[in-house]
Amino acid sequence: MFILEKWVRPRVLKMKPYSSARDEFSGEAQVFLDANENPFGAIPNDAPYNRYPHPLQPELKQRISEVLGFLPATIFLGNGSDEAIDLLMRIGCEPNQDEIMIMPPTYGMYAVSAEINSVAIREVPLLPDYQLNVPEILAQIQPNTKIIFLCSPNNPTGNRLHESDILQVLQGFDGVVVIDEAYIDFSTQASWAGKLPDFPNLVILRTFSKAWGMAALRLGMALASPALIQFFNKVKSPYNINVLTQAYALDALQHYAKLQERVAFIIQEREKLQASLLALPTVQAVYPTDANFILVKIQNAPQVYAYLLQKGIVVRNRSNVMLCQDCLRITVGTPEENSVLVKALQSYN
Repeated sequence: MFILEKWVRPRVLKMKPYSSARDEFSGEAQVFLDANENPFGAIPNDAPYNRYPHPLQPELKQRISEVLGFLPATIFLGNGSDEAIDLLMRIGCEPNQDEIMIMPPTYGMYAVSAEINSVAIREVPLLPDYQLNVPEILAQIQPNTKIIFLCSPNNPTGNRLHESDILQVLQGFDGVVVIDEAYIDFSTQASWAGKLPDFPNLVILRTFSKAWGMAALRLGMALASPALIQFFNKVKSPYNINVLTQAYALDALQHYAKLQERVAFIIQEREKLQASLLALPTVQAVYPTDANFILVKIQNAPQVYAYLLQKGIVVRNRSNVMLCQDCLRITVGTPEENSVLVKALQSYN
């Protein structure tokens, strides 16, 4: 059974969070002299960016709730999903004592954040079909295993993990299970967000970087029980989401229909690109994908990667990643970009 108070580090349980000026004030006011801000607008044109943003972004969370259906109390907003990954380790993992579990090949920041936080990493590789090895995962769980990271759809392979496998991990582990849904908008897989009330140990990662096209603005989400979200807010830096990012996201959320149109178009282009790649004699496999990218096994992948660079085309060489030998990860671009890529590969000797 998952008990949040036992999972959280004792020091985090006891610590007093930083109290910003905006935390201590609520309501309406006309004169703000509490936060040591510059009374004038930002240089050079006195733009209205001299005031700190609200530390908990209530307006943006309310808009997200209205559009996407997540309760505001279950939302943490971070500087990309990477902030949520880092905070989870700081909340639950004792440095030089606890460990996380990852399933390579998978998103690299889980391991990087663990290294930064002096948290050990236990690896249980995916099966050859890029699915979870559930018996081995459950067998490898140790008393100091605090977090299991599952990426679905997975990066770099693109496939979604079987729901029944994820369910077994959730039910068989009394620590936190993170399901990274960065690419869920491109998938037929249903989000696990609806399961939050059933699993207090579940954390879901979402991002505005992919389907929403806001990678440069750095806005990610963690969805979890309100009790766990309180610890995110306790540990995070006071003003982690800047006012420009909040304003842009608020506007973008008014155009959800446009998002759906764009996602449908990208999926259509993904299917065309898959067919074009399969027709190439050097391509050995195009793996199933529920993301906005395709993992392709190709003869002499490192050489093909270098050739494409010479043509001004950048893809990702994943040949040095476990279970991805001679594989390139190719993002689905515009029709014009995809055409340039395919023509370059057709000309490769």
